[in-house]
Amino acid sequence: MSRSARIERRTNETTIVVDLALDGGTVAVATGVPFFDHMLDQLGKHGRFGLTIEAEGDLEIDAHHTVEDVGIALGEALAEALGDKRGISRYGHALVPMEESLARVALDISGRALLVYDAVIPAETVGQYETGLTEEFLQALARAAGLTLHVHLVYGRNGHHSTEAIFKALSRALSDAVALDPRLGDDIPSTKGVL
Repeated sequence: MSRSARIERRTNETTIVVDLALDGGTVAVATGVPFFDHMLDQLGKHGRFGLTIEAEGDLEIDAHHTVEDVGIALGEALAEALGDKRGISRYGHALVPMEESLARVALDISGRALLVYDAVIPAETVGQYETGLTEEFLQALARAAGLTLHVHLVYGRNGHHSTEAIFKALSRALSDAVALDPRLGDDIPSTKGVL
């Protein structure tokens, strides 16, 4: 079974193509927002996903539409690649340090979209990236993928390190949640029989 998806999203503000392979592959990202590219690289690499993203957006205004729409497209790709979610572990969590910063992420691929975001990033911008966009990206991802997603920056003094700790923790938690559990076989991991 191929656990992969390709999503093309076009609006008046952005044009985005996402290719996601849950079981590995190449990581290549180009959004026009260098620090965001760096964070998405972390997501692909540490999640052990195949992930290519090409995005063009109205960056002459700011990066908001690009970051949010990448979150939507990536969430849609994740939902499509998972299909009916048979055999997945469903839950994932990670506690990840990055220098002086520490981030915790816990998630459930439940079909119930919810973001709990408890993070005060100690800088308003990193390069051209507004750190407040991290919450916008995560909200879009959670809604489009149907994730219950809890994100907590435990502490951090550097905006780059704090944001990177969040993305790395997300990558590890997501990797664990989408992993196939051989004990489940072809079952859906829910007492309801559907996710």
